[in-house]
Amino acid sequence: MVAIYDFTNGFHDAADMVATPIASRAMRPAVAIGIVSLFTFIAPFTIGLAVANTVGTFVDIGSASPVAGESVVIAALLAAISFNLVTWFLGYPSSSSNSLAGGLIGAGISAIDIDHINWGMVALQNGELQGVMKVIAGLLFSPLFGFMIGFMIMKCFITVFRHFKQNVMSFFVFSQYLSVAWLGFSHGANDAQKGMAIIGMMLLASGMTEVFTIPDWSIVLCATAITLGTMFGGWRIIKTLGFGLYRLRTIHAVANQLGSALVNSIATSIGAPTSTTQVVTATLLGNGAAEKPGHVKWRTAASIVTGWWLNIPVSILLGWFYSYMYLTIRS
Repeated sequence: MVAIYDFTNGFHDAADMVATPIASRAMRPAVAIGIVSLFTFIAPFTIGLAVANTVGTFVDIGSASPVAGESVVIAALLAAISFNLVTWFLGYPSSSSNSLAGGLIGAGISAIDIDHINWGMVALQNGELQGVMKVIAGLLFSPLFGFMIGFMIMKCFITVFRHFKQNVMSFFVFSQYLSVAWLGFSHGANDAQKGMAIIGMMLLASGMTEVFTIPDWSIVLCATAITLGTMFGGWRIIKTLGFGLYRLRTIHAVANQLGSALVNSIATSIGAPTSTTQVVTATLLGNGAAEKPGHVKWRTAASIVTGWWLNIPVSILLGWFYSYMYLTIRS
């Protein structure tokens, strides 16, 4: 089931990552997806497990019964997969990470107790980010930073290259290969760790391990699953992002990929989970706002952002429901 979640995660995020180079016609779809897939696969083997430790430990299942612990993990996965499939069908770029986090919270409240969730409030009072607060900071503030960084990068590009004509196009086309590779790497480094965290939680819940750990085989499994999902990325979401917000050119694509990769990389370095979907979308809006705000279809953007606000609450309810059903069946 973790492999299915990672596959749908990669399926969703691939569309976000390759939408801009495809829509700007600077790169063929097969080439863009191939580069993103390759670097998505490489990243989990070269980056630490700080994000996995954050996601895997904010719900304390070590002291729960095996059945309760299993229900938390299974319900969270079902909540995330359900939300991913529905939003993919509708063509909306939703967050797999938000869905998983919400599912874990809802299932944890249902199966264990609200006190077994590390909300991170005490640590926050001491100026530290832990538990749910760290997850929320990564998932909710990363789009804001994405918009700001996307805006600033685009302004810099416009200022520096405003006197150049076609001579600079070859530079942007070439740089896309590097920026797409970095974006794919940052995606694999952050998103693949969430599936690893779930495997670590399941091993702990079933009693196979005494403490939360990430086995080496889970890195291979999650990297492979999310890469396969990336290779079969959804065209419905590509149409929404690449053609539904404003007319994209190569300069937008490069600015978007650089900004998104930067936000993901910073978050990964501090162990904060991000949503590549939200980061890419917010950065793209920042790019458009920096050049010609009137050309951005803000109504479409508003509908996407509204879906983000519904993501976590709906996932919490789904996690609670799936956990309740699992415990009812097992009893």
